[in-house]
Amino acid sequence: MKFGVVVFPGSNCDQDCFHVVDQVIKQPVEFIWHKTTKLDNFDCLIIPGGFSYGDYLRCGAIARFSPIMEPVIRFANNGGLVIGICNGFQILLEAGLLPGAMLRNKNLHFICKFVNLRVEATDTPFSSGYNKGQILHIPIAHNEGNYYIDDKGLAGLKKNNQIVFRYVNNPNGAIDDIAGIVNKNRNVLGMMPHPERCSEDALGGSDGRMVWESIVKWSKKKSTAR
Repeated sequence: MKFGVVVFPGSNCDQDCFHVVDQVIKQPVEFIWHKTTKLDNFDCLIIPGGFSYGDYLRCGAIARFSPIMEPVIRFANNGGLVIGICNGFQILLEAGLLPGAMLRNKNLHFICKFVNLRVEATDTPFSSGYNKGQILHIPIAHNEGNYYIDDKGLAGLKKNNQIVFRYVNNPNGAIDDIAGIVNKNRNVLGMMPHPERCSEDALGGSDGRMVWESIVKWSKKKSTAR
């Protein structure tokens, strides 16, 4: 399968994502500049972490209007796989591909450390390789990672089993300890923790690697079923 890594001015985890796909799971991958308006022959798009447009307005608010985002929205609406990590999650929220919003961390400080996550849903293309209830050790690095959604929206997430990852010890105040969610069609994932930063033991752990391997296995299974 073929991955695409979208690059905005201010992206800083694009190289990390590219490396994991290219060198760790050994899949074809290309960078996609934010001014691109066509997406051809991609199976999964990665919206990486960073500080798109410097986060000068609101995290992801400017990137949402980059030329690439309309093709990304069409790609997702047509069933293509999209994973947004950290700032990428914020961009997906701003673009309306996922419900909810991000607030400042409850302590009003930037947080950069490893945290424990619990796997809540394994019936998604991004988490099928994990076991439900499995505890993962994955780093976070954000200032606005406090996920918020109103009561009606939260009830919808729970009803549709859209919560994929929860924090074990909530570091940022996110409602219901939410660390990652999918859309109703389960082809778009947003998560604040960085799986690309812990996909090799040399980096202190490889609990994030299965996110990428799950995507590949899901794609192969889908291709075989056709």
